[in-house]
Amino acid sequence: MQSAALHDDACRHGAALTRHPFAGIRPPSNPSLVMKSPRTLLLIALLLILVGGILAWRTQTAGGRVSVRDLRWVAPSGQRMSGLLYVPNGVTAENPAPGIAAIHGYINSRETQSGFAIEFARRGFVVLAADQTGHGYSDPPAFSAGFGGPAALAYLRSLDFVDTLNIGLEGHSMGGWAAGMAASALPDGYRSIALVGSSTGTLGVPDGTPEWPRNLAVIFSVWDEFSQTMWGTPIARDVAMAPKLQAAFGIEEEIQPGRIYGSIPNGTARVLYQPRTNHPGDHLSTEAIGNAVEWFQMTLDGGSDLAPTNQIWYWKEVGTLLSAIGMVLLLFPVALMLLRTDYFADLASKPAPSIPTRRPGWWANVVIAALLGPLTLFTFKGLPERLGWQPSALFPQSITNGVIAWTTTVGLLTLVLLLLWHFVFNRKAGATSDQYGLTWSGTFVWRRFARSILFALLLVGAGYGTLLLTAFLFQTDYRFWVFAVKPLSPLQLRTAIIYFVPFAFFFLVLDIVAYAQLRRSDWSMRRTLIVTTAVLAGGYLLLYLAQYVPMALNGTMAIADEPLWTIISYQFLPIMTIVGLLFGFLNRESGTVYPGAFAAAMLVSWIVVASQATHVPL
Repeated sequence: MQSAALHDDACRHGAALTRHPFAGIRPPSNPSLVMKSPRTLLLIALLLILVGGILAWRTQTAGGRVSVRDLRWVAPSGQRMSGLLYVPNGVTAENPAPGIAAIHGYINSRETQSGFAIEFARRGFVVLAADQTGHGYSDPPAFSAGFGGPAALAYLRSLDFVDTLNIGLEGHSMGGWAAGMAASALPDGYRSIALVGSSTGTLGVPDGTPEWPRNLAVIFSVWDEFSQTMWGTPIARDVAMAPKLQAAFGIEEEIQPGRIYGSIPNGTARVLYQPRTNHPGDHLSTEAIGNAVEWFQMTLDGGSDLAPTNQIWYWKEVGTLLSAIGMVLLLFPVALMLLRTDYFADLASKPAPSIPTRRPGWWANVVIAALLGPLTLFTFKGLPERLGWQPSALFPQSITNGVIAWTTTVGLLTLVLLLLWHFVFNRKAGATSDQYGLTWSGTFVWRRFARSILFALLLVGAGYGTLLLTAFLFQTDYRFWVFAVKPLSPLQLRTAIIYFVPFAFFFLVLDIVAYAQLRRSDWSMRRTLIVTTAVLAGGYLLLYLAQYVPMALNGTMAIADEPLWTIISYQFLPIMTIVGLLFGFLNRESGTVYPGAFAAAMLVSWIVVASQATHVPL
């Protein structure tokens, strides 16, 4: 029998040598989903990336009428700064244009300001969308050197094609504080300022007075989550009655939105705009962007009179979203093509039969898997502070430290629940390690485990390669709103490798749940993907509803003291959607949890680290 098996093995190996390297080891498990050939889905994914990139590039350059340059410069602090410079055609040293420094908020990057930057540039303004210190590609640490605001204003003023008598400052959230620091450092270096979802008098920014800052516009949305932090009002729509804001306007009665107080020529002009959106929604609001455009058209000389309502920036959001969808779709045909190579063929195995579970037990698993993470987010993300764990050279990102503290704790709790469930229920049903996606025919094979890591690296690397090409060709990345997939700097790459380890633990445990507790052998691939994704991502949608329904009704969130982490959790919905799709697909195609878990951990480490602030100098 042994010699017969060896003979069969040799025949299979010999046949494999004569096949094309991408010939199928086995047919797709759901031909309708993968369109019988991965090449078709691959072509669709690449087409989405290309069309999205072209659309985003055409929009941010206003159809070729604006050039967009990727900048690096050294600030007086010695830190290397990063920014995107938007220069309208025809602007030269002989024909200078007014300039605007546009600065993003905390844990965002220069691209987040593109809606404002595109519309400013379309109206003839030179725009510097700068990365704050410790954000994007600017040197850490975050919060240093006036958040990078003074360096941005100084660089903008150094350009010989910028009219230094007509410079504006625009900043969103903490970017408004950066703009305030720039106005304080160079009090004669600007003419007007727009604070979007921001305030004066916070974190070293001086309190506003009727004379400072010069020509102030406050654009504060009616559902802004940070109204208490910014202006001392629990309900954002009441900001017009905030004593702090009234002091900056030099009045003691309720401020009338849209009314200009003071004098533009004297630099004492004040105006309050209240767009109908929330704090992060300022970036997706034609009203908020139009308010900023209107203010600079009134206070700076040299721009065009193109109506503030004439806007095109949202097509860039559509373009980068299409590219992001294309990159996610790309992962599936690439995974199939890798699994059909001789090298990774031993990772392609049929999943073990699912563990029999009665309907109430299955629903209990669904509820726990969907809600455990969202319900514990606000509690466990604060563990680093409570334990005295400060950002360090090894773990330099404060927010990411909170994320891994939360995910690791949730992973440990989930592992304990899995073990309890196994010994109470699954062991009686004869559950095996294969049915948990941990072994191959009852055996753990180190070679296959290691190849699963390499497989994940090649899979995620394929997506990353398309991003690098998109950034090179179109000066854009993959994003929608606050969710961004950015190229990693060398420092961020090193950091992502470190954070991969705790993320890998979490996603291994989570994938075991998806494989053993949620999967059903008689489901189609499509149903597996839908259920897995809905369970893993659905809890975060419920979290948003729980926070924002009270906000819509009463003006404050249910947990009003967690505005930052509520907004941070916006990213978890698309992230867990992608993770759910990867789990459902790769669990079915590989028969184990390792390829999907490692791919998810690499992808999430990349996305999270590239999007976060670095808090220690490195």
